Amino acid sequence: MKPRKYSYDDITVIVHPDVFPPQLTISTKILLDFLSLIKLNNKTVLELGCGSGIISLFASKKGATVIATDINQTALEYLKKNSHRNSLKVELIHSDLFNNIENRIFDYIIINPPYYPKIPKNVKEQAWFCGEDFEYFKKLFKQLTNHINTSFNIYMILSEDCKIDYIKVIATKSNLVFDTVLEKKVFGEKNYIFQIKSKTLEPS
Repeated sequence: MKPRKYSYDDITVIVHPDVFPPQLTISTKILLDFLSLIKLNNKTVLELGCGSGIISLFASKKGATVIATDINQTALEYLKKNSHRNSLKVELIHSDLFNNIENRIFDYIIINPPYYPKIPKNVKEQAWFCGEDFEYFKKLFKQLTNHINTSFNIYMILSEDCKIDYIKVIATKSNLVFDTVLEKKVFGEKNYIFQIKSKTLEPS
C-alpha cells in the first residue's frame, strides 16, 4: 500500500499506510466539523493519539497551541513533514497516552480512540484494537482522573459499532461521566461525541 492524501479546509496530509486512515473512516471528518465551530484561538489543545495529525493541524490553523501525541513513531514522523508542508506549528510527543506528558494544563483534549476488543499485534493495530478487555480505556480513564480539572474540555468520539455502554461503565469506575454533545449518522452509522467529565467536578 502507498501513502494517501487527505484534505480538510485547505490542509492536506500524506498518510502512511501504517497510520489510522482518515480517508477510509468518518470519525475524523466528524471531529473536524465539530472543532470548526469552537473558538480555538489562543487555546491549548492536546490531541491524544493523533494518527494522521490533521486534527492537530486544523487546530493550529485556528490559532491554538497544539500538542500531538501518538504511540506510533511513523505517525509522528509524517505529521512533522505535514506540518512543514502546511506551514503549521505542532509540538510532537511520542507517548502511550499520558505516559510521556508532564503535568500541563490543556483547554481541550481530543480523543479518537481504538475501540474494537482485540489484542493488537503491532503498532498499526493499536489504532483499531483496545485490548480483549478494553485495557486501553481502563488506562486512559485512570490517567485522565490524574490530569482532569475544571479548565479541561475533553471530547471523545465513539461509534455505535462499539460497546459504548461497557466503555461508560469503565469510565464510571474512574469517577468519570459522559455527556453527549453531538450525535451524527453517516452512511447508516451513528457516531457520538462525548464530553468526559469528573463526577467530583460536576455542580451538585
